[in-house]
Amino acid sequence: MRLKDKICIVTGAAQGIGLATATKLAAEGATVIVCDIKPAAVDSAVTHCIEHTGRAGCAEGHVVDVTDRAQIDAALASIHENLGPVSILVNAAGVDGFKPFLKIKFEDWQRIVNVNLHGVFHMIQAVLPDMIEAGWGRIVNISSSSTHSGTPYMTHYVSAKSGVNGLTKSLALEFGPSGVTVNAIPPGFIDTPMLRSAEQRGNLGDIEKTIAATPVRRIGKPEDIAAT
Repeated sequence: MRLKDKICIVTGAAQGIGLATATKLAAEGATVIVCDIKPAAVDSAVTHCIEHTGRAGCAEGHVVDVTDRAQIDAALASIHENLGPVSILVNAAGVDGFKPFLKIKFEDWQRIVNVNLHGVFHMIQAVLPDMIEAGWGRIVNISSSSTHSGTPYMTHYVSAKSGVNGLTKSLALEFGPSGVTVNAIPPGFIDTPMLRSAEQRGNLGDIEKTIAATPVRRIGKPEDIAAT
């Protein structure tokens, strides 16, 4: 219960890394705000957190599009009124994209960047005042290992996630003196619904070959990232 009395927002919390992270934080004693764009999935994630921790009231759901600042501000106003200031933010909302660079339309580019980078900007800017006032805050951005290696046919995705890394480093330097740490976790090959969807579309090639090249010889789990 080391996170008792801490209010945590997790975006993209309806599935995959976001859901595993929300569940882990709730198990550590936090009150978790489950944010996602799909209403039914938000309700399911809240139920999941409660059932896995046995803590009634450990999670609350908000339907939020991270690209819509008005929705974010409305959700935050409700959180402030009902619970209090936010102490921890995990930006796990994200979408992928696979296209040859010369076939990427600007609309494709905008969609990927809006969710994966602009959404992180909006969420951080919205909650930072709470953390600065408290003199304590934790922000964790889910980036991608592809920012280090590059990935063909994912130029827009890799560019957006690289932007997240730059944002993370700059904010860490700017707000560290205020008691707010900002870090990024760059997952590699993780077994999430987004990855399996890409596999079904034929975007990932030979998964077994990728697993064989992984040092631990297995695909990662969302819980691995949540523990980090």
